[in-house]
Amino acid sequence: FLKPCILVSIGGKNIMLDCGMHMGYNDDRRFPDFSYITQNGRLTEFLDCVIISHFHLDHCGALPFMSEMVGYDGPIYMTHPTKAICPILLEDFRKITVDKKGETNFFTSQMIKDCMKKVVPLNLHQTVQVDDELEIKAYYAGHVLGAAMVQIKVGSESVVYTGDYNMTPDRHLGAAWIDKCRPDILISESTYATTIRDSKRCRERDFLKKVHESIERGGKVLIPVFALGRAQELCILLETFWERMNLKAPIYFSTGLTEKANHYYKLFITWTNQKIRKTFVQRNMFEFKHIKAFDRSYADNPGPMVVFATPGMLHAGQSLQIFKKWAGNEKNMVIMPGYCVQGTIGHKILNGQRKLEMEGRSTVRVFNLPFISFDRAVLALDVKLQVEYMSFSAHADAKGIMQLIRMAEPRNMLLVHGEAVKMEFLKGKIEQEFNCHMPANGETATVTTNPSVPVDISLNLLKREMALGGPLPDPKKPRTMHGTLIMKENSLKLVSSEQALKELGLNEHQLRFTCRVQLQDPHSDPDTLNRIYTHLKSVLKGYTIQHLPDGTVMVESIVIKVSSSAEDTSTKVLLLSWSYQTSIKKSGP
Repeated sequence: FLKPCILVSIGGKNIMLDCGMHMGYNDDRRFPDFSYITQNGRLTEFLDCVIISHFHLDHCGALPFMSEMVGYDGPIYMTHPTKAICPILLEDFRKITVDKKGETNFFTSQMIKDCMKKVVPLNLHQTVQVDDELEIKAYYAGHVLGAAMVQIKVGSESVVYTGDYNMTPDRHLGAAWIDKCRPDILISESTYATTIRDSKRCRERDFLKKVHESIERGGKVLIPVFALGRAQELCILLETFWERMNLKAPIYFSTGLTEKANHYYKLFITWTNQKIRKTFVQRNMFEFKHIKAFDRSYADNPGPMVVFATPGMLHAGQSLQIFKKWAGNEKNMVIMPGYCVQGTIGHKILNGQRKLEMEGRSTVRVFNLPFISFDRAVLALDVKLQVEYMSFSAHADAKGIMQLIRMAEPRNMLLVHGEAVKMEFLKGKIEQEFNCHMPANGETATVTTNPSVPVDISLNLLKREMALGGPLPDPKKPRTMHGTLIMKENSLKLVSSEQALKELGLNEHQLRFTCRVQLQDPHSDPDTLNRIYTHLKSVLKGYTIQHLPDGTVMVESIVIKVSSSAEDTSTKVLLLSWSYQTSIKKSGP
């Protein structure tokens, strides 16, 4: 398993699930170490397909690096909204990393375009045949626009990968859902492995109160968000509050992103919740009256304001630039509405760090030699503004994770995408009901499967079994059934032998077993047979014994015939023949 991407081997197929980057690193560690998969360069020969769950960079950020720089030419599966939004976020991040920071060993704009040409879009609940044996199916995951959980099947073996998901509907998206597919293993995120969230309404009320108080005292409020998802959720919340309270303080959103978000929510309206779909014809919830586009010069304006700026963890970009300007004033406030990865500025200030060392502007020195030198100044920053954390995260909490597990009923669980100590706690809870694995980065977890073959059973056969008595069918207690197994058009059916003959147009053949017994008797063959008949009548009372005209004796369905040996007429050969079903039971007391 790689961080933050997962390799699954199932039924001889190799599938990569997500291909993200670590937001806390600025060196080679930000991309997964693909040497875990193969030491021989290109990945095409080793991977059957790549599946991306959603557009967040910690799930798709390394995709162009993997496909264009390491080398992968196979199919990449993602939903239609993810395919539309993913390249925009990748290009935004490339601009920050390469154009502004001057970093090398990074993918180019052309590489993003070439990578996206390999994408095969997925529809929800549509089974896609990757090849003759491998099939995948997407389920709604909530979380962000276009996020999907994926079921992977090879023969009778299956895996479900959740990506990031949310079991609680919010103001613009529905809750995650999956059917009772009972996979061999369910791979679930565990970002909030130990959290059980309070009421969503309480959180919203608390958020609005803090923003309002800060505005009233003349402060500025920075809300770092990612472009799509939580941003729209909080915009809808503030827009409604500003309208109701008739507030005049300006609200701004990073330039261009509102237009982009609005466009994609219109385009993929079917992915939003029921309320937005219903009201969309009369009013588009994403056209805001009080929220305007932000210009970087506004950050120096006097007076209160609220700014939504990207990215969400304060690790780069406009949100970090505004934070540096506002950090020194105790009237101001930063509200972190979601999880921050270790190593980011967001994570540091949430953990109480009040003195930060930050990279300043780069000084470029050009020499006569064929290279350019970048000198980076290190700035010390005192954090005086108020720091608030309010979880508007679109991840499932511990209760939601357990809810999804019970919904899918997997045979095994595997936890990823979380903090080790918290994951360990959740693992203990899950193990009360299910087997659970928690591999570290670079570690392999092996799960043994017991493939089950689904078989349809005819109603007549079931009725016959019930008529014979015995316990009622119980899914937890296997019970033997006798019948004929028919394979037809890749499906199996268990029916009675009579029905099988009729369906297949066959005649019945009866299988009989014969054994030879020798005995010495000087009499003729008919006399020997008669003496055997008389003896059996005297010892087997209660059984049907017949001496038939064709020169045989029958005991129930067992046939006895006598013949003499060709070499010696006094040596008699007894032929005993019986059918496979024959069972002699004493009828008397």
